[in-house]
Amino acid sequence: MTLQLSAAVRNAILDSIETTVGTAAVLKLRTGAPPADVATADSGTVVATMTLPSDWMSAAASGSKALLGTWQDTSADNAGTVGHFRIYQSDGTTKHIQGTVTATGGGGDMTLDNNVLAVGQAVSITSFTLAAGNA
Repeated sequence: MTLQLSAAVRNAILDSIETTVGTAAVLKLRTGAPPADVATADSGTVVATMTLPSDWMSAAASGSKALLGTWQDTSADNAGTVGHFRIYQSDGTTKHIQGTVTATGGGGDMTLDNNVLAVGQAVSITSFTLAAGNA
C-alpha cells in the first residue's frame, strides 16, 4: 500500500515551508535549467530579484498553497530568458526552493507574464503553487 497523508497533515507540511523560509523571502529569477538540487551552487545569470510580500503564500487548503500578494519587480537586472527560480531567506543566500519558469501557459513550476526579459523591464509572477503529494 502507498503511504497516504490526511489533508490536515499535508496542509501543515506546506504551511511550515513559509515559516521556515520566513518573511521577506527573496526570489531570484535565473537563466538556464535549475541545478540538480537546492543544495547545489547557483547557476545561470540572475535576470530579476524581488523581495516577496511578508505573507508570501496563502494558507494551505486541500494540500495546496498558492502565491499571495503581488510578486513583482519593477526593473529586471539583466536581459535573458528566465529558465528557473530560487527562493531564499531574507539574506538572499540561504536557498530553500527552486523550480522551472515559463511564460503563462507554458507548464513551468512558476509562470511569468513574459519570461524573455530586457534590462529595466517590469516582471510579474502570474502563478506559483506548492502541492503536497500522498493524497
